[in-house]
Amino acid sequence: MRTSAFVTLVLLLSGASAGAQSGPSRQEQMACRSDAGKFCAEHIGKPPQMNACLKENKTRLSDSCRKVVESRGG
Repeated sequence: MRTSAFVTLVLLLSGASAGAQSGPSRQEQMACRSDAGKFCAEHIGKPPQMNACLKENKTRLSDSCRKVVESRGG
């Protein structure tokens, strides 16, 4: 399940902002891995829903993940 969450997170972050010139860095991916599994596990494999979930839970995310979500348009 962790691998699926990680792959979903990669897809989510790479498509979260149309203005983003490149995909997420490894550091960005790792910053949200735990939060995605903790708060949004039911959305694994569903990038649009995962993105919305992370945005909805932004105040509960770790500082590092919150910064990633905000930098990607969340």
